[in-house]
Amino acid sequence: QVQLVESGGGLVQAGGSLRLSCAASGLAFSRYGMGWFRQVPGKEREFVADISRSGSSTSYTDSVKGRFTISRDNAKNTVYLQMNSLKPEDTAVYYCAADYRLNVAQSKVVVNPNEYDYWGQGTQVTVSS
Repeated sequence: QVQLVESGGGLVQAGGSLRLSCAASGLAFSRYGMGWFRQVPGKEREFVADISRSGSSTSYTDSVKGRFTISRDNAKNTVYLQMNSLKPEDTAVYYCAADYRLNVAQSKVVVNPNEYDYWGQGTQVTVSS
């Protein structure tokens, strides 16, 4: 059974930092591209970042470029999202997702969340002003 478990969310002041983690089990982690999405009530799930199977390529939505960094440790089956210079508009539930890929170096900006095969339950990030 595939499980993706996010952690590291919480309450932080604007300008602060958080590091999210997503631990994967039940799948061949290195065969999956990994992504982070976020969602606020009443809105669609929004792409945040993606990383290739090897970790050599990354993609970001424009609003987080220069502030967020996605990384992965294939030995630990874990993907991370380092979030710096947080803003109140970053407040959301953050989800990690796994996408089976043949290309080890492929990373992409994803419009349709349905492209991902597996999802975690999410972790709340709240940024106060």
